[in-house]
Amino acid sequence: MENGDRFQETSKTRYDCLLFDLDDTLYPLSSGLAERVKKNIQEYMLQKLGIPETKVPELCFSLYKTYGTTMAGLKAIGYDLDYDDFHGFVHGRLPYDILKPDPVLRGILLSLPVRKIVFTNSDKVHANRVLHRLGLEDCFERIISFETLNSSNKLDTPDNKDGSEHKPSSPGIFDFYEYIGRPDSDVVLPRTPVVCKPFQDAFEKVFNMADIDPRRTLFFDDSLRNLQTGKSLGLHTVLVGTSLRTTGVDHALESIHNMKEAFPEMWESDEKPGSVECSRKFSIETSVIA
Repeated sequence: MENGDRFQETSKTRYDCLLFDLDDTLYPLSSGLAERVKKNIQEYMLQKLGIPETKVPELCFSLYKTYGTTMAGLKAIGYDLDYDDFHGFVHGRLPYDILKPDPVLRGILLSLPVRKIVFTNSDKVHANRVLHRLGLEDCFERIISFETLNSSNKLDTPDNKDGSEHKPSSPGIFDFYEYIGRPDSDVVLPRTPVVCKPFQDAFEKVFNMADIDPRRTLFFDDSLRNLQTGKSLGLHTVLVGTSLRTTGVDHALESIHNMKEAFPEMWESDEKPGSVECSRKFSIETSVIA
């Protein structure tokens, strides 16, 4: 089948679920919040983990690219950091007031007669604050956040009862520095205990817990790697933040506001758009998957 025919076929698919990333997807990268998050992560690595200042920027970026989130990478290479402490430091100091209500997106979401779910690597407090600032807190059936997919890990070892010290449990971090210098080598990287995008197990857990059929689901994300994993599992993928489509992406939107132009078939219903309400009560998912 030619590419043009495949995309035409995809555009005619009747979707019954929309799966959304949160950060830099439901609001634009230009908001500046992502830059603040990166700054806080690097300060955490410097202040809490004692990583040399000269190594922090490169390590932060490389762990993010390799493991999906910097925290997942830090856990993989041996840092016994506490999840809540990390999220509190990184997200607890964000200037959420730079996000403004988005009545246009709210109207688009509430007019869609299909399920809408947020799937984010961020913690539930951050997700709640972002959606509240955007005025979208009642637009989704469910929010699947970090806590949904990961059990808590309080630092309660004999030498660290108060969680004040964060030391690597192994010298693996030095191995990762070597990997940065020669990524095409045969170095076997440690696995992360964190369940998160872009890894397949995170998507499969989401499909199971939310009863999602990936073949009838549109997945919106600003991360190409997340989209490529989703695509390999059967999701129809939408890259947000650019109009340039690439491998692993079925559609590309400059802005999430372009949804109605890109997928007019989703509004083809016997119901009038204005009569469609969010049918299920909004909730931040707090169940823990072992």
